Amino acid sequence: MTGVAPGHGGPRETQLFHALIPVVFLIASLGVNVLVFGSSPHIPLILSTAVTALVGWRLGHTWKGMEDGLIAGISQALQACLILMVVGILIGTWIVSGIVPTMISYGLEVLSPGMFLFTACLLCAVVSLATGSSWSTAGTVGVALIGVGHGLGVPLPMVAGAIISGSYLGDKMSPLSDTTNLAPAVAGTDLFTHIRHMVYTTGPSFVLALLAYLALGLFFHSDGIRLEAIRAITAGIEGSFTIHPLLLVPPVLVIVMVMLRLPALPALLAGAILGGLFALAVQGASVKEVMEAAYGGYVSRTGVASIDDLLTRGGLVSMYSTLALILCALAFGGVMETTGMLAAIARAILKAARSTGSLVLATVATCISMNILAPDQYLSIIVPGRMYQDAYRERGLHLKNLSRALEDGGTLSSSLVPWNTGGAYMYATLGVYPLAYLPFAFLNLLNPVISVIYGYTGITMDRADSKAVSR
Repeated sequence: MTGVAPGHGGPRETQLFHALIPVVFLIASLGVNVLVFGSSPHIPLILSTAVTALVGWRLGHTWKGMEDGLIAGISQALQACLILMVVGILIGTWIVSGIVPTMISYGLEVLSPGMFLFTACLLCAVVSLATGSSWSTAGTVGVALIGVGHGLGVPLPMVAGAIISGSYLGDKMSPLSDTTNLAPAVAGTDLFTHIRHMVYTTGPSFVLALLAYLALGLFFHSDGIRLEAIRAITAGIEGSFTIHPLLLVPPVLVIVMVMLRLPALPALLAGAILGGLFALAVQGASVKEVMEAAYGGYVSRTGVASIDDLLTRGGLVSMYSTLALILCALAFGGVMETTGMLAAIARAILKAARSTGSLVLATVATCISMNILAPDQYLSIIVPGRMYQDAYRERGLHLKNLSRALEDGGTLSSSLVPWNTGGAYMYATLGVYPLAYLPFAFLNLLNPVISVIYGYTGITMDRADSKAVSR
């Protein structure tokens, strides 16, 4: 490809058939590479980007235009990439300083296996509502809860699912959350009208999720063998680290900083620096050890396999694969958007929306599809929001119905897609693959379904001139 497109007079209109070529190729190549070969999705995403560019070129798009779209797609995730790098450093310094080991040790003492999933989800919900950030919640409290769940013998996919459900409650409902502010701005309504309206779908979803975690907890008991294993883990941690309540100060400070609306990047970086200082002061680590943990991660050598597997992690290097995955995925999404292929898919979906229920279904489905094809949580809200605003107006629906559907579908599905920025972050932070925790992320699965049910039944689907209390 040069800078010259075939034909003259500009690009031809992209049809659904053209858009489906790279989508089918992506699904097929991901299926073979991930499910058959057990390899990473990086190369299929790169090849799919090439296929998209070839189709776009045949439609009359120049390489320069598609390259600009590719770069624009990547640039949207630069902040997320920087946060990922800082979180890698934070995890490394928080382990070498004894912060994570202290949180795990205390958690093992006060939590029981039967109530753990319920408690983990509720705790993450409280923290995320206070901070408005699922990423900060998972990167701080979530990391410790993974360790506690491991020690209690609870399967890690279940633990990660509970953490994701709790963390994304605040990401969706807190007025401090960026997506909670973005959705009403895109849809054309106001923040608190949007939050009040989301209570009707999110509230039942969260209650059902908590009940599901309580039910799962019935399968886990504190038998003698498990208690002995917990004591062994606690003893191993206490033999390698100084455990002290003072080490809980950095996590508390990070949460307070985010609550005070300090941007996530400087708040997390401050937490990482505090971790390094506490490693020097409390654990007696050398500057070299702190720097090595921040860059290459902490390497645990307690001699207890379960502890070493748990605490050998973190560091800037640990995020390299995830960063590459995000760049590959957003390059694909950028070319798909620039060539009009995402818009072609959306137009086809909108044509099938003949009722209020099908319109809500189309909105939710488009948000989920955007998280898969243009893998960024913000795009999954912005693009469908622009597309469907007129359709909601034409049906006489209040635009808060649109903003709610955007979050029900877009915000909550981002962490379930392995190559989405949300899924990639959670995998890098919690160490559990998104497809493994997906069946246990109950809030994220239930909320879109309840939203669609409301659309078809008319429950809380207020009209534009409605005086309902949910307005």
